[in-house]
Amino acid sequence: MKNSNRCPKCLSQNIVRIPDDQRRYSSGNNIYTSKLTLISKIPVIRYVCCDCGYTENWVEKSSERGEIKKIYG
Repeated sequence: MKNSNRCPKCLSQNIVRIPDDQRRYSSGNNIYTSKLTLISKIPVIRYVCCDCGYTENWVEKSSERGEIKKIYG
């Protein structure tokens, strides 16, 4: 959905991007890369189809994906 701007389930283009809210401590589906959760969090951005409810999660920055690979891979 992020790349095609179309839902893969129902083909709707009624897609909404839900960004991380940096001001909230536990906003979204964050990936924490440190035991000190306030210091190092990587936001997982959600894309939601407003017609059928299908949702995709994305880590959008390649540098953040590299950090995840280094910590968890």
